[in-house]
Amino acid sequence: MELAMTATGARPVLAGKVPGNRGIWVGILCELTEFALMFLAYAWFRFAHPDDFHHGPAMLLAGAGVANTVVMLTSGYCAVRALLAIRRGAPRTARNWLVATLFGGIAFLLVKAWEFNWNVAHGVVGTGNSFVAMYYYLTFNHLVHVVWGCLGLIWAILRTHFGAYSPEDHEGLEAATLYWHATDLAWIVIFPLLYVLK
Repeated sequence: MELAMTATGARPVLAGKVPGNRGIWVGILCELTEFALMFLAYAWFRFAHPDDFHHGPAMLLAGAGVANTVVMLTSGYCAVRALLAIRRGAPRTARNWLVATLFGGIAFLLVKAWEFNWNVAHGVVGTGNSFVAMYYYLTFNHLVHVVWGCLGLIWAILRTHFGAYSPEDHEGLEAATLYWHATDLAWIVIFPLLYVLK
């Protein structure tokens, strides 16, 4: 295989190498397939119950959705910085960026818990309204993936801290950040469907 330089020019990589590993791509494919099916269900219920979906976004706490979008985009940026740092041989910097990514994940979970608490206090519960049912279905599923992503980040942080990764061998760190980006991508689609579109 021929050698190619990374975008940063920091190290040679094998051209055609799959980022992360095949296992994480199976996981990402499963996650994206799951969300694709949920988006199809969303489209069906939106078609079948247009009034619920027209009035639905007004029932939600839009500020929480915006806050979580900012958190996910910021944590995704931190994940990119972690990967670039390990590629240029700066494991301590990579670890710090991973910690920042993890804090973003924790912030997402805290905002979501606050939002769910607000929902219950304002009667936004999943009974008799197809929009609310889809809202909980999509957001709870996404929340589970954020938790899994946080666990993967904790593992990558520990391995980075103990020197398991190098510019030549950082497959696990790459896999953790790839999964995080897939979860980020899912939220980028969920946010406008639930909080913006009427």
